[in-house]
Amino acid sequence: MITKEKKESIIKEFQMNPQDTGSSAVQIAVLSEEIELLKGHFEKHKKDFSSQRGLMQKINLRRRLLDYLKGANEASYKNVIQRLGLRK
Repeated sequence: MITKEKKESIIKEFQMNPQDTGSSAVQIAVLSEEIELLKGHFEKHKKDFSSQRGLMQKINLRRRLLDYLKGANEASYKNVIQRLGLRK
């Protein structure tokens, strides 16, 4: 589970204006942090299949948001990919 403080710091880093808490870039950054936390969980709990399903849902949601962002604003897409260290 991502802490409230960590989530707020991610939002501040990726927001475009002070009221921005739900833009695609912010959602992608928060999902990426949650995915990284779940990866660490699976190193210890290899057979936690219900959490694996949740991980796959988060990965698929991030992929859809990235596809949307690429179509809507390619410059922002490239910036988010670079800052998060994702492929492409």
